[in-house]
Amino acid sequence: MPIKQCVVLPIFYRPESTTLDAFCREVAAIGYQAVEFFDPGDQLPAIAEAASKHGLALASMSGHASLTDGLNKVENHDRIVAELRQRIDLAAEYGVGGLICFSGNRNPGQSDLEGMIACAQGLRRIMPYAEEKGVNLHMELLNSKVNHPGYQCDRSDWGAALCEMVNSPRFKLLFDIYHMQIMEGDVIRSIQKCLPYIGHFHTAGNPGRQDMDDTQELNYRGICRAIADAGYDLYMGHEFTPKGDRMAALRAAFELCNV
Repeated sequence: MPIKQCVVLPIFYRPESTTLDAFCREVAAIGYQAVEFFDPGDQLPAIAEAASKHGLALASMSGHASLTDGLNKVENHDRIVAELRQRIDLAAEYGVGGLICFSGNRNPGQSDLEGMIACAQGLRRIMPYAEEKGVNLHMELLNSKVNHPGYQCDRSDWGAALCEMVNSPRFKLLFDIYHMQIMEGDVIRSIQKCLPYIGHFHTAGNPGRQDMDDTQELNYRGICRAIADAGYDLYMGHEFTPKGDRMAALRAAFELCNV
């Protein structure tokens, strides 16, 4: 079965050029099955209404503030747990499938194992509530080489070990293919190894974080075929910055990954 694809609204939707209703209608007509967003602010009811009208699910949104100052600091746990609890309530109310969370940047004097333990301690405080409400939390894998210097959850093995440590069916990874190509390469094998822990994907071409065309190095058709063949049944969100017309780029991405 082809992968369920979704659109990252903040990148592709431009309110100055179209309405949210018209945008959702057009992406649904292409074949997309969901939208996702970062911090929806006060727009979540409008997003949910437009998406529902056109048969689109709400796949994902951010769960807490601060990518760099995250769960690997114990002193952040009270704040982040409170933010996640509030977002879990919103996600449950509006049917958002997953919330993105962040390890934070590496802290001086803290090993990667110590950072993992700190993340797990914070997450264990909130996971019973996420399980009760039926909402996934997705720790995002990001590269620390180009875009996010110092970020701790920058390797799939580290992320998988964190999943084992948290030990909740509702805690998974957001596997960003662009970021992991930069950090690890060998993308298909990494995905196959980590698939039980993956709750969401993001895409973009590398280098450049733009369209998944033949100017970049990733074979997205082969990657998506491997993911589909492995039985993955959640969402893949397109997060690349298009070089030209946004809707044309979304049509091309959908056809490329619809395998």
